[in-house]
Amino acid sequence: MKHKDGKYNSQPEKPFKIVPATLLVIVLCGFSFYLGGIFCSEKSRLEGKSVQYVSKTASSPKEPAVDPLQIKSMAFQECSADFQDYTPCTDPRRWRKYGSHRLTFLERHCPPMLERKQCLVPPPDGYKPPIRWPKSRDECWYRNVPYNWINKQKSNQNWLRKQGEKFLFPGGGTMFPRGVGAYVDLMQDLIPEMRDGTVRTAIDTGCGVASWGGDLLDRGILTVSLAPRDNHEAQVQFALERGIPAILGVISTQRLPFPSNSFDMAHCSRCLIPWTEFGGIYLLEVHRILRPGGFWVLSGPPVNYENRWRGWNTTVEEQKSDYEKLEGLLTSMCFKMYAKKDDIAVWQKSSDSSCYNKLAEPDVLPAKCDDSLEPDSAWYTPLRPCVVVPKPELKKSALESLPKWPERLQVAPERISNVPGGSSSALKHDDSKWKVRAKHYKKLLPALGTNEIRNVMDMNTVYGGFAAAVIDDPLWTMNVVSSYAANTLPLVYDRGLIGTYHDWCEAFSTYPRTYDLLHLDGLFTAESHRCDMKYVLLEMDRILRPKGYALIRESSYFIDAIASIAKGLRWSCHREDTEYGVAKEKLLVCQKKLWYSASSSSR
Repeated sequence: MKHKDGKYNSQPEKPFKIVPATLLVIVLCGFSFYLGGIFCSEKSRLEGKSVQYVSKTASSPKEPAVDPLQIKSMAFQECSADFQDYTPCTDPRRWRKYGSHRLTFLERHCPPMLERKQCLVPPPDGYKPPIRWPKSRDECWYRNVPYNWINKQKSNQNWLRKQGEKFLFPGGGTMFPRGVGAYVDLMQDLIPEMRDGTVRTAIDTGCGVASWGGDLLDRGILTVSLAPRDNHEAQVQFALERGIPAILGVISTQRLPFPSNSFDMAHCSRCLIPWTEFGGIYLLEVHRILRPGGFWVLSGPPVNYENRWRGWNTTVEEQKSDYEKLEGLLTSMCFKMYAKKDDIAVWQKSSDSSCYNKLAEPDVLPAKCDDSLEPDSAWYTPLRPCVVVPKPELKKSALESLPKWPERLQVAPERISNVPGGSSSALKHDDSKWKVRAKHYKKLLPALGTNEIRNVMDMNTVYGGFAAAVIDDPLWTMNVVSSYAANTLPLVYDRGLIGTYHDWCEAFSTYPRTYDLLHLDGLFTAESHRCDMKYVLLEMDRILRPKGYALIRESSYFIDAIASIAKGLRWSCHREDTEYGVAKEKLLVCQKKLWYSASSSSR
């Protein structure tokens, strides 16, 4: 026997202590058996109230029978008409509860469980199915996004224009008065890597109506357009209505929901982010998510201050000082000036580890981050005033070392070795599997592969296999990796795809009616122990466009329960076999109906 002081007692145990101990064990075992019987019978009684287990699946000789989960049918009420643009975790109704310092109120603040809505979000009065791609890039129905604020406030900049029942998007912007095409042409002259497939993924902070990201689609560059939720501008809603990738977000006090070293390019066109304030913490976040060798593009103040300062309500001396501060901050973060012309300045993130080694020296600001926080930790993770240094061993993840697009889609990323079970052969097998699955999906859902489906979300991807299998179709895919799953999102970006971290126990950072197809593969099997299935399906209904589709691949245990809830959502669903017809896994193909609020004049 070992005592607290670490010494052992050499004295033998006395016999009279053994008998009471033996009796105590017997008594405890009996008492435990009695309580266990009570607990099990009570659990069965309680479960019988809300869940019925009915055996429907034939068991194989090798596998025990698994009874599918059955729940009572339910019906959901309509939300009131003023919830037509409800974004639960970025709700303007709740902003006053949070501080305005560094725009904290614009970040994610999800409602507590008791305040969660259990109603169906109605479309606006007069809502129509969206105009199909590629026409949607240039026009959308006014009643689908009935907000004329940008049209009135930015009329001189040609962001959009209301004409009859439609909004038109001429491709104007604050910093590209000659149109977004001419603006990107100049940018490509400064960055030849945008032309040859080197640059594939980009992020646009303060995206406006996402005209920059929309123009880049024709040039083989996939952009995540980012803007916060607001009361008037509805920037992200316009972007998604047009069929351009976008997500609600703001660089404030929390990291953006993306891995480190992921985007090939970051862009800010007069996005009004105070890059040099608070120790440069916002620019440090751009540095974190930009891969080594990646480009940061800035147009607007203080670039070209010599010629532009008069229109910025400031002095030339102030603008010169701001520009010098910006240059000094970028240099201290191991950025170097790459090119500059007119209103556009381009910096490149260094791939040279010798620059980052200097950050470890005393009194250097901003300092090198220590190793206490994972660089890819990006779900409710506070921003830190330090430089996330790229790992020197990951030499093939730098932009200049990656295969050019589209070859990089098929090459196993270097970072796959960081994932348990990840390997080149695992990726190859995954891609082959998803090619077979996608072919089967198109038989079950003929709209997939046509311009009827444009905005797609893979709700719980691993390597981005589904997105890769449909890469030649007229759609884009937002790949979602659970914040509780293995961190595979860096691999998605290394392959030239886009995505985000998310926890499906909460609402997604988007407006209602923004996706044409939601695909999930085993999400409830993986997350049902944490997330209430009812709330996940309500969230799917919120972000799915009327007449949009949900393609649900799940274990046979969950399929009937999902179908029952889907009926309460007013979805029409049919159950199908998987491509190999295995009994333990099924497909549910659902379509959301177009309905209007009871108070709507569209009924």
